[in-house]
Amino acid sequence: MKNRGHLVSIVVTLLFAFSGAYAIDLNSAAYPDATLSLEHGNPGFGASVLAVNAERLQGWIDHLATFSDDETPAVTRILFTDNDIAARRYVKSLMKDANLTITEDAVGNIYGLWEGSDTTDGIVGTGSHVDAIPLAGKYDGVLGVLGPIEAIKALQAAGFKPWRPIEVVMFTSEEPTRFGFGCLGSRVMSGHPEIRQKLEAAHDENGTSFDEAAAAAGYPDALKNLDSAVVKNKYSAFVELHIEQGPTLEEEGIPIGIVTAIAAPAQLTVTFSGGGGHAGATLMPFRNDAGLAAAELQLALEAAVLGTGSNDTVGTAGVVELRPGAVNNIRDVDGPRRDSVVEKVKAATEEIAERRKVGHTFTIGNQDPPATSGDRVLKAAVEATEQLRLRYKMMPSRAYHDSLFMARVAPTAMVFIPCFKGYSHRPDEFASKADMENGVRVLALTLAKLSVGPKTDCCH
Repeated sequence: MKNRGHLVSIVVTLLFAFSGAYAIDLNSAAYPDATLSLEHGNPGFGASVLAVNAERLQGWIDHLATFSDDETPAVTRILFTDNDIAARRYVKSLMKDANLTITEDAVGNIYGLWEGSDTTDGIVGTGSHVDAIPLAGKYDGVLGVLGPIEAIKALQAAGFKPWRPIEVVMFTSEEPTRFGFGCLGSRVMSGHPEIRQKLEAAHDENGTSFDEAAAAAGYPDALKNLDSAVVKNKYSAFVELHIEQGPTLEEEGIPIGIVTAIAAPAQLTVTFSGGGGHAGATLMPFRNDAGLAAAELQLALEAAVLGTGSNDTVGTAGVVELRPGAVNNIRDVDGPRRDSVVEKVKAATEEIAERRKVGHTFTIGNQDPPATSGDRVLKAAVEATEQLRLRYKMMPSRAYHDSLFMARVAPTAMVFIPCFKGYSHRPDEFASKADMENGVRVLALTLAKLSVGPKTDCCH
């Protein structure tokens, strides 16, 4: 029996964040009644008439879930497939019904614009994605696209008149399913420096290039027209509504999370290659065991995480397999702290490989900087939540979102609502109608605050 050389790769996810809660005391004497105080800039906007139709929103979500490669309750919707194209048509039909002006860019980002009184002071943006990884749920991303449409309908019904235009964005391919990297549409919009190179090299498992797939879906010459999709100076603010994708809000009984920072991953591919030999006759001093090298790296990774001194820095080895090509994932809302862990993992890899006499590779596949939420957007979201007399928690997003890249072009923040047991990217992902209604009302009022005229703007 031979002890053959092999490659070992490790899948590890580390999450770094900070904690902090601010739950409102609804019995405080400093708390006013739940009113919407924007009447000075918008005379037709009533004080307490912001009504969200959660039943209608749920119906939209349920119908969108039928555009899936798998049977309900699972949702699989891959970029530029037939179901993705059908979902796009449905989203555009809802935008049209809300009297939004619809445009699309070179890579398939879809925009629904509610015209405002002023066209020179920047647009207030909101949105998310509707693509879904295999066997996912129906709320991730979708709430952040359909929720804003319902929010605009509620504002329209209340008689609100925006000063700055409000725009709903459906981003192309937030999930990395077809071409191997996520937030494709928002990367393009933000003018990401490596996006052209990534898209030119991108091919799916069938060998179809990104340009070919885009053309087949109705977006010809996507790469040729890539620069036209960059949105520098277009938005004055951006806010994204999303399920939390974690258990914190549900466990603590808090209906709203206001996101202070968005973590970004550094993706590492680490392989060890061992030497072959007889399982019995090869003496221990002459063995080159890649599996043991990988085990040591996991311990070194744990030490690097604990070495940050933060209780909110966590790491877990999710999968270890004797095969090539796995990826390590390190996340943090603090870029330098995350990158210091990357360097420690790299140094440990080199030391372990040299001592155990195994070959190794260490590749950084992606190292986007984290994003900090914009103060003005946070202020608007906090004021909106307080006016609606909802408890909230200031918290980071440990997941990747399109807002990470929108923060490169405009002050940006996110609003979270609870989801069942924190489940996401699985068929039993669920958000209640009551929680969705809360989230959409907060979003609507936040958008209103960000879009009012300069004399009454709460957030400049």
